[in-house]
Amino acid sequence: MTSRWRRILPAVLVSIPVLAILLGLGTWQVQRLHWKTDLLAQIAAAEAGPPVPLTASPQPFTKVRTTGRFRHDLEATLGVEVRGNVLGTRLITPLEIQGLPTTLVNRGWVPLEHRDLAISRPEGEVSVTGYILPAQERDTFAATDDTAGRRFYTTDPSAIGAALGLPSVAPDMLVALAEPGQPSDALPQAALTLPRPRNSHLGYVITWYGLAASLVGVLFAWAIRKEDA
Repeated sequence: MTSRWRRILPAVLVSIPVLAILLGLGTWQVQRLHWKTDLLAQIAAAEAGPPVPLTASPQPFTKVRTTGRFRHDLEATLGVEVRGNVLGTRLITPLEIQGLPTTLVNRGWVPLEHRDLAISRPEGEVSVTGYILPAQERDTFAATDDTAGRRFYTTDPSAIGAALGLPSVAPDMLVALAEPGQPSDALPQAALTLPRPRNSHLGYVITWYGLAASLVGVLFAWAIRKEDA
């Protein structure tokens, strides 16, 4: 008995931390699965319900409505997106709101070369319905912003606001939703629905727990062979 354990003990000791890592990753993905499922349920409920007044600290993906004045003189663009065979971008415009920080509004898609196009730029006080989009973390592979040309590639309201010369802006972006009856070809083309983030965590759960089970199975089979040897 002692001799057999001496033969398999090194493999067991090596496998324990690997097994712990695999189980930990699987458990983490279970937590992420619950979080994403709850988030999707919250988004569906927000989309089905009426918008709520915008506050100073709204929850992500909340559907809100607010009133303010656009600063069209500080327009910027965000990212690139192809629709059909037309390369486009998102039109970003600061919205000055009484009693709240200036909020950057993603008004919707426009062709990248849009200077000569008829784009709606309402003056005076306007009401905007949209959803709250959290700031995006800038990673190593993000394209470099063209601050002089007001072209940005990361949803970072603080950085965009600073580049536009605004003293302070809301930390999240407001993505405008199309108003009822708005023509589908009107520019900018506002979002029609709230986003639905992908929920692929169940696959990761199966992968990590499956690898953990495979490791245990392989170790058990190897131990049996050692015993018979």
